[in-house]
Amino acid sequence: MPVFVQFLDDDIASLTALTLIVDPKCRNHTQYASISQLTLSLYLMTQCQLKLRHSLTSLAQTLDYIEVSQRRHTASCPCVLDKLTLKSIESKLMTIVCHPIARDFGSVATIATTDFEALYAYNNGDYQHCLELSTQNVPTLLYAVQPHGVPIRPEFVQLLDDDIVSLTALTLIVNPKCREYEHYASISQLTLSLYLMTKCQLKIRHSLTSLAQTLDCIEVAQRKHRACCSCVLDKLTLKLIEGKVMISITT
Repeated sequence: MPVFVQFLDDDIASLTALTLIVDPKCRNHTQYASISQLTLSLYLMTQCQLKLRHSLTSLAQTLDYIEVSQRRHTASCPCVLDKLTLKSIESKLMTIVCHPIARDFGSVATIATTDFEALYAYNNGDYQHCLELSTQNVPTLLYAVQPHGVPIRPEFVQLLDDDIVSLTALTLIVNPKCREYEHYASISQLTLSLYLMTKCQLKIRHSLTSLAQTLDCIEVAQRKHRACCSCVLDKLTLKLIEGKVMISITT
């Protein structure tokens, strides 16, 4: 309502205006141009965390809350403004988490800035979007001289599926060094992108030609990691997806 608009910042005001312009129903029915207390609280929490520069762990927890809230606002729900607001703060968080790394270290390593966005899309079942992002990242990372690693930290494990979690646990059990040195329990952005690309292709049932091209990329990645003694999780993950693609092609 107009009386409350003066308390809102430019983002919410703009989303409200967009809602009213795009969907005529919102002008006649109050519920279409309203926002839930949960969404408003999440919005304010996110904005404050970003202004106070909270930790990645804190931002990851907020992403979980946003995901739960998005599930509550189903396709049949008339909460247009809620959906737009949640999508807006989700995108902001993903950008803040990923892009500073590329800004700070892009001069010494090749870094993809959408790998966590792809991972988040995969976790939400948006396999097409995840595939698009991962397919964009693989060519960039495949021939990178200094690829960037992704430590498998507790705050990221919740975004991973059972295969990666099981391989990480196996790595920690079999190789005691992995418990002492973080890089032994990390995975390169290339391996993560190839893993997500492969899993999405299998779920969407891509063509044999597409899977054969992925196999070629996996082979190049395996050669890159062959001489690396600490790339235990990379090697296991690449071997796993190679086997999955081979089974899909031959059956």
